[in-house]
Order: sequence, then C-alpha cells, then structure tokens
Amino acid sequence: MTVLITGASGFIGTRLVQPGDRVLARAGSSMAGAVGGDLLDALSLAKACADMDTVFHCAGYAHAFASSDSERHWRVNFEGTRDLVNAAGAAGVKRFVFLSSVKAMAEPGDECVDEDWPGEPDSSYGCAKRAAEDAVLAAGVKYGMHVVNLRLAMVYGRGGRGNLERMSRGIRAGWFPPLPETGNKRSLVHVADVVAAMRLVADAPAANGRTYIVADARAYSGRELYDALRGVPPRLTMGRRQPASTANAQPDSLDAEGGTFNWSVPAPLLRAGGWLGDVVGELLNRPLPVNSAVIDRLLGSACYSPARIERELGWRAYVGLAAGVREMLGDEE
Repeated sequence: MTVLITGASGFIGTRLVQPGDRVLARAGSSMAGAVGGDLLDALSLAKACADMDTVFHCAGYAHAFASSDSERHWRVNFEGTRDLVNAAGAAGVKRFVFLSSVKAMAEPGDECVDEDWPGEPDSSYGCAKRAAEDAVLAAGVKYGMHVVNLRLAMVYGRGGRGNLERMSRGIRAGWFPPLPETGNKRSLVHVADVVAAMRLVADAPAANGRTYIVADARAYSGRELYDALRGVPPRLTMGRRQPASTANAQPDSLDAEGGTFNWSVPAPLLRAGGWLGDVVGELLNRPLPVNSAVIDRLLGSACYSPARIERELGWRAYVGLAAGVREMLGDEE
C-alpha cells in the first residue's frame, strides 16, 4: 500500500509516518519521502496524490483559542482539505482519512454528546472543520472513494503542545494553582490511540462514509487532570520516583514532603481571576495567559462519547490517563 501523509512533521503525523511513506512538505524539506507541495496549491496536490492508495490528512491550521484569523482557518482547513480530497479522488486514491476535531460540533455544555449532537460549531476553526468534513464525504460519493472523518478530542502525549502540556508546565513551574473538584468532565485521547484509530478506519470497510469521535471512554475533571499531572514527578525532582508498582495507578497529588496535597483554590476565586485577566488584557490590547475563557476550560465540561467507533469497529482507547501522562512527561522506568 502506498501512503501519502500531510502534516507528517506535526505531533500526530510524526507518530503515523513509516519508512516508504510519501509526505507532503514545503520546498526544501529534508524529510524522507518528501514531495514538494502546499494545501493552497492545487497543482502540487494532484502531483502528490499520483499513484497513492491511501491519504492521511493531518495538516491544517492549528486551533488557537485567541486566533481571530477566520480567513486562514477557512482557506487552510476547509479549502485546502476540499482541494486535497478532490485531487485524491481524481488520482484514483482508494482511501482518505481526515483528522477533524470535536470543535466541528456545537459545544456540549454539561452533556456528554455523540456525533448526532445537534447545532453548529461556534468558532472559525470549528466551522472550517465542519465544512471540510462535508467536502470529504461528498468526494467519497463522487469518486467512489473510502473516506472517513475522525473528530478528535484533546490529543496529548510526548511532544504535544496542547492544553494538558501547558498545564503540566505551569504545575512544574509552581504557578499553576490546585484546581477545585467541580465534577466537570473533559474528554481527551492519547496520540498512540489516535494513530491506532487512523489505521483501523483506513482498512475497515464499515468505516466508509462515517464520521467518528475519537476519545477515551472516560472523561476527567479538571482536578483529576491536575492530580494526574502532579502525581508523576520528573526524573530528578527531590530525588523521588514513582514506585514501579504504582506506575499506572491514578495517584493522589503530593506535596513537597510527599504527603497528600488536598487543598484547592475555590472556583469563585478562579473565576474572579479570569475576569481580572479579561480586564487587564483589554487594557493591554492582548489576551493574558489567565482569562475567563481559560478558566472556563479548566472548570467547565467538554465531554464527547466514542461509543460509535467502539460499537461499529471495536476500537478502544487503551492508554489511560496515568500511563499517558507518564509517557507525555518522559518519566519512564
């Protein structure tokens, strides 16, 4: 099977690419298998897709919560995907897997939702991803091509640069406060499970024309995420390491003396800090690291169910949170 991967130098793409794969890259790339091209250059996409059996589309304009560049989201995430999937169909590509996002759906609020959740996305990023999903499904019908959309929850793992990684850096730097237990639920998935899902849907006939949420079956509260991150000390911190017998357990957070770390900052105080960040950010004309949107993500819910892909294809997320953060932080036995 010949494979083309876009975004092969990115967080997920680097885990997916294998020797012999073709990768779409900008001119001058030193990556093995690189073919020059750009999502905004339709001619280069046609050349890249020639003689390929499968395309994994990982590239895109990354979701930035502070970004207001709606034009770039639309051009890269929608138009680039539309042009790529049509180039693939015209070239006779047999399988096309698109990495979308749960942000292509309406916000779930306090519900834990599936792919049929009604409503429209509320961000430029989400709208572009949703339109791209529609383009992928339409191309599948037009060209008789096996196509699949994967709506990813928050993806984490070593080398990532997402919210969980930023939270970990803040905890280790000593400025990130212990979160209260609000009972909120946030979905996430380890990058290794994402790669497994991508390979599965490319080969499974039942996946053709389907859109799947990819997430851990369990969603976690902000406090559970905080405890998991703080419970995996770095290799040299205070000369301590987690005992091998508890390496995959869900640990309590530890204080500097190794005792239970059981206090937290009250939610109203955190929300007040977010409001203050909004005010100061408006005065400075730039968003601050702590604002109401950031606090909402820490205390609010964003829960997505992977039941469809589990039921139809037998996929499961096998990397639990404790093992996942150990891998992310590089603290291995």
